[in-house]
Amino acid sequence: MSGNGASGTQAEKRPNEQLSSWFVRSGWSKGELARQVNRRARQLGAHHISTDTSRVRRWLDGEQPREPIPRILSELFSERFGAVVAIEDLGLRTAHQSPSVSGVDLPWAGPQTVALLSEFSRSDLMLARRGFLGTSLALSAGPALIEPMQRWLVPVPAADPGPRESGPAGRRPPRLSEPELDLLEATTVMFRQWDAQCGGGLRRKAVVGQLHEVTDLLQEPHPAATMKRLFKVAAELAELAGWMSYDIGLQPTAQKYFVLGLHAAKEAGDKPLGSYILSNMSRQMIHLGRPEDALELIHLAQYGSRDCATPRTQAMLYAMEARAYANMGQPSRCKRAVRMAEDTFADVGMGGEPEPDWIRFFSEAELNGENSHSYRDLAYVAGRSPMYASMAEPVMERAVELFQKDDEHQRSYALNLIGMATVHLLQRQPEQAAAMAERGLVVARKIRSERVNTRLRKTVDTAVRAYGDVAEIVSLTEHLAAQLPETAEAV
Repeated sequence: MSGNGASGTQAEKRPNEQLSSWFVRSGWSKGELARQVNRRARQLGAHHISTDTSRVRRWLDGEQPREPIPRILSELFSERFGAVVAIEDLGLRTAHQSPSVSGVDLPWAGPQTVALLSEFSRSDLMLARRGFLGTSLALSAGPALIEPMQRWLVPVPAADPGPRESGPAGRRPPRLSEPELDLLEATTVMFRQWDAQCGGGLRRKAVVGQLHEVTDLLQEPHPAATMKRLFKVAAELAELAGWMSYDIGLQPTAQKYFVLGLHAAKEAGDKPLGSYILSNMSRQMIHLGRPEDALELIHLAQYGSRDCATPRTQAMLYAMEARAYANMGQPSRCKRAVRMAEDTFADVGMGGEPEPDWIRFFSEAELNGENSHSYRDLAYVAGRSPMYASMAEPVMERAVELFQKDDEHQRSYALNLIGMATVHLLQRQPEQAAAMAERGLVVARKIRSERVNTRLRKTVDTAVRAYGDVAEIVSLTEHLAAQLPETAEAV
């Protein structure tokens, strides 16, 4: 089998005008695209892929590459243009996928959720040997994504609560004790802390492995209360696996975990946790240039948890709503959502109710970071508006100041330093932008986050295009190339 994944005959070939159009607009050279394809293939464990400029030329001339190349190209062009670029948009053919592997329209039922989680996590764990999981998925967007997610709101029909301890003679009793359940939940908290400190590239497989173990437990007989707790653990681990996948650039894999996590949260009866997972799906859609989808997901999260979410969770949802409105170019609605986030956050802790660990990250620093990014995004959408950049600056400064004192959330610290650099670029202050980016580079080297690295590289590229002759920008570019070379991330 060819390591370059070619298929089709010479007689079938005619120039691929769709792929050529996207390629020309990307500004990449054939060599750059080949390097990015190889790099992404290594990330996914597809080590048999070895692309070069002549192979890229053949694709442009009409050669149809085999999987996983079409999926990789779809992801790369989607990230380049900030919008979903489907395989078909590139004039390429996609392999048939079974519903259990691709798509998000899945049955909302406990046994099927367990089976799908088990199948997907097992395949993910085998990725290094088989090399195809991350590229056998397609991102869903628009109605194909939103309509299945709306079923999260549909009440689960009354059903048999499941096996109980006093079952038929001969059935062995459940083996999970209360301390063992407590330990499972504590382990999930530990994984979440590792992710915040070190980024998604360091412990992702450990999280996936733990998730697979929990799905094994879910297939055994347990009392109804134990099943609920296990589904909650599965939902949190699936969310975390999705978040870590998102952080290292595995977008379709991330979406699949988010969807499965939402299904598990529904089985657990945990609406706030479901709203949190929907907020991460919303963030992913913003990242992919689909703010309208992001807004739909956030409104779904808000509606579904309006009667049970804590003020901290509600404030987080308002902040994400503001991000969606900002990217849609709707300043008045964005500013209103920012105010709602700030007002709601002021109520945090006043009721004395305990809060789940998964929302603990949403601190005053995170609130300021999200709101400042909303103003920054408004500035970009409004044609690099200095007014919105000036609104972003003091809020972003406060976020950076608070994160500097927080050793636990180093990735957020790096992202806000880079965000501050972009604000300075909008204000035509290249020297200050370079100083912030240099600080971001120091933190980026300590963690394993492709999202941080990509954002830093894009910010530096923007600075070079506008201020390539400024000494501080020249120095920053040299430091970035030396200290953060483009290498494959561990998955």
